[in-house]
Amino acid sequence: MRDRTTRDDIVTAADDLFYRQGFDHTSFSDIAGVVRISRGNFYYHFKTKDEILDAVIDARLAETKAMLAAWEREEETPADRIRRFIHILVANRADIQRHGCPVGTLSSELAKLNHAARGDANKLFTLFRTWLRRQFTAAGRAADADALALHLLARSQGVATLANAYRDETFIKREVAAMCDWLASCMADGTPAAGPDQDT
Repeated sequence: MRDRTTRDDIVTAADDLFYRQGFDHTSFSDIAGVVRISRGNFYYHFKTKDEILDAVIDARLAETKAMLAAWEREEETPADRIRRFIHILVANRADIQRHGCPVGTLSSELAKLNHAARGDANKLFTLFRTWLRRQFTAAGRAADADALALHLLARSQGVATLANAYRDETFIKREVAAMCDWLASCMADGTPAAGPDQDT
């Protein structure tokens, strides 16, 4: 494994600040202050904040691909892999309650700014969508795999948004349990792509 570089440190610091403060409210000085480097050294690696944003998005895509690949290796069944996705909300509940979903908040902010990188940020959603669709297809739900993937992605984003608004950990755990119940019904009897609380 290669050693971390100053560029890596800049991207890591920017990723965290973009998540906690937002892209628009994070300055070069903020990032340089976290990394503790001179402005001259900083500009050697990145000339603009947009260049840093591109690097952050690339890093998030690479990390997400690695995470999904690990789930593929570690879990035997598609349902178990999908449950790993659902349980992200529990694993990251403290950060989600404080700052929301890192994917959703960045995509939303860039859309509001009409930023040129908004399409690249949306690739993170597409990565999850494609992966979830593949899992539902492998589980025998090829006919509605994309609808199921989008529904679950939308539900998880809704939970993250409300968890951030209300700071309610009990809500997160209850919704995660409901999504897992919905998933079990999908796997067991071919329930259509409807809400987790629908009677079957």
